[in-house]
Amino acid sequence: MSEKNEIAALLSRDRYTFDDLARITGILRSDEGCPWDREQDHHSIRKCLIEETYEVVEAIDNEDPVLLREELGDLLFQVMFHAQIEAEEGRFCVDDVVDDISKKMIHRHPHVFGTTEVENSQQVLANWETIKTEEKQRNTLVEKLRAIPPMMPALMRASKVGKKAGVEVDSSPEEQLNKLEADIQAVKAALTSPQFDAKAEIGILLMRVTALARALDVDAEHALFCATERLIEDIASKKA
Repeated sequence: MSEKNEIAALLSRDRYTFDDLARITGILRSDEGCPWDREQDHHSIRKCLIEETYEVVEAIDNEDPVLLREELGDLLFQVMFHAQIEAEEGRFCVDDVVDDISKKMIHRHPHVFGTTEVENSQQVLANWETIKTEEKQRNTLVEKLRAIPPMMPALMRASKVGKKAGVEVDSSPEEQLNKLEADIQAVKAALTSPQFDAKAEIGILLMRVTALARALDVDAEHALFCATERLIEDIASKKA
């Protein structure tokens, strides 16, 4: 079927499928498609993937199912676009992506698709990490820590590194608060030193706060987000 006929067939649809979306993506990237889409590569649309991800998160936080449906579609298109670029180079296509993730989910859920027995979600997570370690052959702690994406938001990454490293994992919230207070006192004492490194000292305090958040079972990244939103609302109410 010619591309012109494919477009005509697509335009006649009342409802579209995953395969239709794959074809639409291919047409947009074709010689007769969209000039802007043809010019893009993985790096040029990298920020689009990040932005669409955050818009999905916003829809979730706002508990807006209509917006969530739309934003999930936008995020899905980013996946299709990256897969289409690779398909054009003959390396893989979106069906390979679907095949890979399907196999991964089956392999990492042996308690559902196999004979492994679990009693709770904590065992599920432990099994997941064990299987992931075997798959990736990340046998040392350093290998596991370096696998945490450096481009992740810093607070989120610090929390994940601390958790995976088992840093003070047994510390209670009270112990973490005492250590945070000690760190603050150390910063105060170092303020007048010619060698005072503000960035390093602030980093130490932030790492301690992420440890405190873990001890309290709080998502540090989301906690800071909520605090920022409250600050904006407070300022807005004072300006009103």
